Amino acid sequence: MGRKQEILQDVVIKFAGDSGDGMQLTGSQFTNNTALLGIDLATFPDFPAEIRAPQGTLPGVSGFQLRFSSDRVFTPGDACDVLVAMNAAALKVNLKALKRGGKIIANTDGFDAKNLRLANYPEGINPLEDGSLTNYEVFKMDVTKMTREALKDVTLGMKEKDRAKNMFVLGFLYWMYGREMENTINFIKEKFSKKPDIMNSNIAVLQAGYNYGDTTETFTTTYSVERAKMEPGSYRSIMGNQALSLGLIAASQKSGLSLFLGSYPITPASDILHDLSKYKNFGVRTFQAEDEIAAITSAIGASYGGALGITTSSGPGIALKGEAMGLAVMLEIPLLVINIQRGGPSTGLPTKTEQSDLMQAYYGRNGECPMPILSASTPADCFDAIYEAVRISIQHMTPVIFLSDGYIANGAEPWRYPQSKDLPAIEVKFKTALDEGEEKYKPYARDQKLARPWAVPGTAGLEHRIGGLEKQNITGNVNYEPENHQLMVKLRQEKVDKIAEYIPEQKLDSGPEKGKILVLGWGSTYGAIKSAVAELQARGEAVSHAHLRYVRPFPRNLGALIKNFDQVLIPEINNGQLIKIIRDIYLVDAKGYNKIMGVPITKTELVHCLEEMLGGKN
Repeated sequence: MGRKQEILQDVVIKFAGDSGDGMQLTGSQFTNNTALLGIDLATFPDFPAEIRAPQGTLPGVSGFQLRFSSDRVFTPGDACDVLVAMNAAALKVNLKALKRGGKIIANTDGFDAKNLRLANYPEGINPLEDGSLTNYEVFKMDVTKMTREALKDVTLGMKEKDRAKNMFVLGFLYWMYGREMENTINFIKEKFSKKPDIMNSNIAVLQAGYNYGDTTETFTTTYSVERAKMEPGSYRSIMGNQALSLGLIAASQKSGLSLFLGSYPITPASDILHDLSKYKNFGVRTFQAEDEIAAITSAIGASYGGALGITTSSGPGIALKGEAMGLAVMLEIPLLVINIQRGGPSTGLPTKTEQSDLMQAYYGRNGECPMPILSASTPADCFDAIYEAVRISIQHMTPVIFLSDGYIANGAEPWRYPQSKDLPAIEVKFKTALDEGEEKYKPYARDQKLARPWAVPGTAGLEHRIGGLEKQNITGNVNYEPENHQLMVKLRQEKVDKIAEYIPEQKLDSGPEKGKILVLGWGSTYGAIKSAVAELQARGEAVSHAHLRYVRPFPRNLGALIKNFDQVLIPEINNGQLIKIIRDIYLVDAKGYNKIMGVPITKTELVHCLEEMLGGKN
């Protein structure tokens, strides 16, 4: 059968179905397959709002969006070219995100009377039959029936057989986009090595899906995307939490400090605990605590004992850690407090992304309690950003807050393996003895960075008291004098502010140094901002982009950079938090673009916003 092959530059696919349909696994396998070919990619896993929502319902829809391209990509795409809908609810939830003329691959078994009712379609209405999808290219496939047929000779129950239907879709898409199955087959063999029936059934269904595409006459075109032009090196597909874990291990190895993670499992930070627990060969110790307070105080104990103490959580857990974070500020010890942000407040939306904890990081503790704050901008950037956070924490003897979010944590992109020799040094200076002329250890004596010495407990002659009561300057004795309290507050703030002298100046990501608009971002808005600004620049507009890694203190030249532009736009996935701080410190009339829907800002939204600021569409 003759088929034509079409070369595409950019494709966006969304896999959508019930949370039990394996959409995340399907999407991640297609992602890994794409990365192996050297194609640039970005992903957005969209977990259901209700983790245990009833099957077939709108709240129970799980999605995985993947964009892959022969050009560099920075977002998972505003709209999909292909929507894989495993049931009626998946179609209803995601149809609005499908481009006009896009392809719908629909599992017809998921559009029976029961599924249509659960998806709130009117009685007797089936979108696959009523002509409402005429603006799209619809491919109807009874995936469930074909999965069962492929497994007719396998001695598994029907429920177990049906669980493999995601592999049928994956195999079909591998055929449609000219992919090999070897990598996924190896993954299945490894994952289900102790369950040969499950292993063999998944492989059989994967192959059946591929063969269906190859033999049916319904599909006349296959597609391919060329390799992207990327810097030479060894790459892998990596998610944000994975990159963060590897960055912590790299920092541990470079500093010579053993790594201790004290953590209480919480969405979407739990994967850091899971990942780090696999690396005991690097001296990593992980402790799954009974609660958030035990988690951070165990990490404080580790840091006090001369290790690299880490604790991870999301917003609700950070709230519980607040008092202990204040203790770490008073002790002035290295400590990484990692917040993978999610929708709030309270329990909020555990599976949805948000940038809503910046104010909490700045001001969310009692008393005057300043902590440096760094943030990552992409999944791969988590490695470099957390490595830098560790360096600052150790060299300035301060706990550091690190901000990521669910979009970054669970999203994936190609990551180029760094070389150890290229990573900045992280110098650790333990105080091991009294200095000449020093009669007694002075735990709050300070160097030029205003950092106090780090003495490991048990070191002879360097005994000192710790605790949450106010300390006297230099001696570390408990002290209630008003003047001393003010002095210590000022010193702790000055120490954090002084970090600005030891970090790089802020650079523009793109655009002229002076112009009409500066788009200032932080965190996961990076991709959308970069893409939107690039589009305006291509039209000749004087629009620039700067993205913050150092959120507290700000780079020392940030104020001067901001003042080079007529207008400043600050997009955030919150109700306007960075903008308040920027207005307060630099007294500029910055404008905000705020989205609080549990999903990232899109490029198209920002393009429209910038067009309005420029005085209308050109």
